[in-house]
Parts: sequence; structure tokens; C-alpha cells
Amino acid sequence: MRYAIRLSSIMLAGLLLIGGCTAMTGETAGQYVDDSTITASVKAKLVGEKTANLTRIDVDTTNQVVSLTGIVESPDQKARAEQLASQVSGVKSVKNNLQVQKKQ
Repeated sequence: MRYAIRLSSIMLAGLLLIGGCTAMTGETAGQYVDDSTITASVKAKLVGEKTANLTRIDVDTTNQVVSLTGIVESPDQKARAEQLASQVSGVKSVKNNLQVQKKQ
């Protein structure tokens, strides 16, 4: 009986801790993993792009919304980066904050 009470207390404390972590970030553990997977997939697509150098782009994902920031050399590269990001499974939308800067 004491074992059951102790185990129940430990499980309740664990649930409270997990709930507190969720409240701090606004994301559940599953959402965080999904967002991390999306970010990694978008980065892989950008690095694997053969027609343009899209390696100076930072990618962040929150609640399946991908944010692209950084510098590209042309409006075409900016559009291509957004297109690649939107093709990744699980992406709801893409915020394209890329800056176009001509190569000097």
C-alpha cells in the first residue's frame, strides 16, 4: 500500500513538472520535436539546393510556422528559399524575412 501511495506521489509530481515546462514555452514536447524536425528538414533542403547558394539563411520553426532570416543575392533566391521551405512536410506557413544583398 505504501509503495502505491509513493509511486502515485512521484507520478503526480512528474506530471506537474511536465505541465510547468509546457506552460513556459507554450509548446508541448511533441510540438517542440515536430518543430525541430521541420527546421532540420528545411535546412537540409536549403543546403542541398544546387542552383543557388542558400547557406546564409537561418531557419527557425514555431508551431509549424517557418521563419527564414539572413541574406541572399537575388529576389529569385529569396523566392526559391521560401518555395523549398513550404515543400517540407508539416509546414503550415513560411515567414520570409530574407534580405537581398547583391554580391560585391
